[in-house]
Amino acid sequence: MHKIIYDCDNTMGILGRDVDDGLTLLYLMGRKDIDLLAITTTHGNSTAEEVYANTLRITQELNIEIPVIKGGDISNRITDAAIFLAETVKKHPKEITILATGSLTNLYGAHLYDKDFYNNVKNIVIMGGLTEPLIIMGNNINELNLSCDYEAAYNLLTSKCDITILTGNTTCMAIFSEGELEKLKNSKIKVFEYIYKSIIPWVEIMYTHFKVRAFCNWDAAAAISITNPEVFEWKEVYLNPNIDNLKKGYLGVSSDETDFKVKIPSKIIHLKRFNDLLFNSWENLFLIL
Repeated sequence: MHKIIYDCDNTMGILGRDVDDGLTLLYLMGRKDIDLLAITTTHGNSTAEEVYANTLRITQELNIEIPVIKGGDISNRITDAAIFLAETVKKHPKEITILATGSLTNLYGAHLYDKDFYNNVKNIVIMGGLTEPLIIMGNNINELNLSCDYEAAYNLLTSKCDITILTGNTTCMAIFSEGELEKLKNSKIKVFEYIYKSIIPWVEIMYTHFKVRAFCNWDAAAAISITNPEVFEWKEVYLNPNIDNLKKGYLGVSSDETDFKVKIPSKIIHLKRFNDLLFNSWENLFLIL
């Protein structure tokens, strides 16, 4: 059983904002091998306030009984979310995985609140960062999650705790295609109907910009790397991060084995299996609800 706290910038359902955090949340809720202890909200896709309100809305609409704790931004790092993270892993040392798919502000706040925070965590899995420029259909895509609080990113990457990084270069392979959309659209399962209604405005935005009805399910890749690592090809990487690079989201890959070692999946090797896992877990959530 994986004990997880999900730290996210969930904006699924907000017009013009990405949907992957929300899809990831529903995946986590439907997994029988995950004990989701809480959701801590952060900034990134939107403000800390809007993310918190939106996450509460989703949990209430789906009758999900799970704590949602509000985080802050770079002007206010030691928040309820940061304190919750620090105190919870202190009570359960080396038992809890933190899945972080937004800015890393809450994690930095937890470290500022309790210097033993990183020692108490079992491991931290993040979605964010680049090892090389991210080009999608000829467009250069800017990194968000690490760059929007690069000081927090630097603090984590140099902490020497157990870190897994799902980079933008890998998670761009997590394509949620028109085939998956049709499967949602044609289903009578209530959770599938809810998901389809929530994500279709984002799909139309993707069509406007890229002329495809599909999107990258970035954050879901981070969650699936915990439950089903066999879907990915893995490698250990050494990093020599610095603030200037992190301002643009670049991790600073190094060949020096004395630098900071992290685990980075290099690619998704079973995309159909990847998407099947999502649907199976969402269907489990329907049965739970």
